[in-house]
Parts: sequence; C-alpha cells; structure tokens
Amino acid sequence: MKRSFHQASILLALLAVTGFAAAAEVPAPAAAPAAAPDTRALDEEIQSIKKDVVDLNRDLFVLEEELLFPANTQVAVFLSMDVGDFFALDTVELRVDDKQVAKYLYTPREAEALLKGGVQRLYLGNLRVGNHELVALFTGKGPNGQDYSRGAQLKFEKSVGAKYLELKIADRQRKRQPEFEIKDWE
Repeated sequence: MKRSFHQASILLALLAVTGFAAAAEVPAPAAAPAAAPDTRALDEEIQSIKKDVVDLNRDLFVLEEELLFPANTQVAVFLSMDVGDFFALDTVELRVDDKQVAKYLYTPREAEALLKGGVQRLYLGNLRVGNHELVALFTGKGPNGQDYSRGAQLKFEKSVGAKYLELKIADRQRKRQPEFEIKDWE
C-alpha cells in the first residue's frame, strides 16, 4: 500500500512540474473575430476559372481527336437498332481486315437506350486509302428466347476523307427474324 501511495505522489509531482495542471485552467476569452472577407467575389472568380477549365478540356479533346484521327484517314462505325420483338442484343464484335478492332458487351440499360433510338459509336480509327472489309458479329437472344448469333459483312473502298458506316439491326415482320445490315454513308 505504501508503494502505491508513493507512486501516486510522484505522478502528481511530475504533472505539476510539466504544466499539466496549468493546462486544465480556464482559457482566456478569445479575441473578437475579424470581419469576414467578402467571399462573393472569390466565388465568382472560382466559377469563372471552372468554366475556363471546362472550355479548355473541350478544346483539347477536339484537338486530340483531330490529331489521332485525321479526317482523310478516319473511319467511324455506329450501331443503331430498330428491334425488340425478335432480338435482344448482348454483344457486338467488329473486325476490319480480319483484325478485331472492337468488342462490346451491352447492359440491359444500354440495349434499352438503343431500342429507344440511340446510336452508339462503336469504333473510330484510321484506315489507309484502298479496299477493306468490315465484319460484325452479333450475339443475343433471338426469337423464343434462344441464343442467337449472326454476322454481317461489307466490303468497302476507303478514299480520301472520312468514312462512316452504320450497323443496323432491324425486325423483319414477314420473316419473323431480325435482320443485320451494314450501311455505308456516302
């Protein structure tokens, strides 16, 4: 017991020497706060800088597109759908000159957006002038919910200038099957 009393008195002495007891005193009242600076001008300047950054980002994106995909070698492939009864899209794979250039797996939300008239850019790339072949492979659920896989191909000539191709999936009521075609936008 004597030992614990001795340890307690040493602890109290150390606390007094180190100023711990002084820290427990009531602090002095704080000085009155300085007048708040006008932040409205600062907010307007920040908004102006944000707008400048967004504009600069857009300009850089356009410049990057022009440098990476010059109009004289550019090829763009788009996908549109006019279906719903005979085909539910899962994936599309694109091949240009026997080389896979794109493969896309669709979520139900993305497929629904296409059905509502949306158009998706599947591929943007460069091709030299000359003859080329585009092959598109579609997979999904066909009539009666069965797995369905179909392909479409187009041989086209790339000349100087941009080339735009459309993959179109449409219902054919008389055949009661989906139809897949590639359209060359001249």
